[in-house]
Amino acid sequence: MLARKRLLITGVLTRKSIAFAVAHEAQLAGAEVLLTGFGRTRRMTERAAARLPDPPDVLELDVNAEDDLAALAAEVEQRWGGLDGVLHAIAFAPADAIGGKFLETPPESAMEAFRTSAYSYQALARHLAPLMDSGGSVVGLDFDASVAWPSYDWMGVAKAALEAVNRYLARELGPRGIRANLVSAGPIASPAAGGIPGFDGLSGSWPEVAPLGWDADNPTPIARAVCFLLSDWSEAISGELLHVDGGAHAIAGVAPSRAESTAPFRVRLSAERLVGASGRASWGRASRRRP
Repeated sequence: MLARKRLLITGVLTRKSIAFAVAHEAQLAGAEVLLTGFGRTRRMTERAAARLPDPPDVLELDVNAEDDLAALAAEVEQRWGGLDGVLHAIAFAPADAIGGKFLETPPESAMEAFRTSAYSYQALARHLAPLMDSGGSVVGLDFDASVAWPSYDWMGVAKAALEAVNRYLARELGPRGIRANLVSAGPIASPAAGGIPGFDGLSGSWPEVAPLGWDADNPTPIARAVCFLLSDWSEAISGELLHVDGGAHAIAGVAPSRAESTAPFRVRLSAERLVGASGRASWGRASRRRP
């Protein structure tokens, strides 16, 4: 499905990262892969890369630095002469922008969450789109931001912005033959999930609500959906939000106890559906750029 495709994948921190599963499935499907890493966490990305079927190189990228983005595009062009697809798996919200602090969040923290989690999607696509002369695919990791989630606060606002950015990228890049889509996944026990209040309760209750069931330790279904969107099989799909959550997004049944944002999650009928970061939204500075 991805034979001879040249793919850049961000967001690999450990073997439990959703992005790692994407890289693994992409290589099995025949793709050439490059990863990105940043600062001190780049060593972790390199260790994870060594466990892939064909260990790829890891390129430096601070997605908030224009110089890094320009250097990344130049390096990809030098190596491959072009690009067929990119996965954006990057998000961050400062500690005072999540966890029930919505009204207390200073503007600087809200703007940092927006820039790293939403604007960076445009920035990455803007720098790499010129390398997709024959068309290509831009895919981002997201969760459904159509409602307000407990504790998600400004990360939820940033994810809503990410969905809007995706629609505008689809509009702007479509005439070049480049698609832009997002994948919204159920909770995965990834490094990013470790800082989510009540994550264990959420992931534990998810299979009770998802019509197809759900395994929080298995990111492969998400990775395969991403690979589909990176492949030519999705040639007429753009501006889409594809849910890979066992069907839970369609069922009004996953909600947390209101007692505390960190209390165990329970299942009840509700108009709210709390969806965790699913390995996408980073909650601590150590995982700032690598969901």
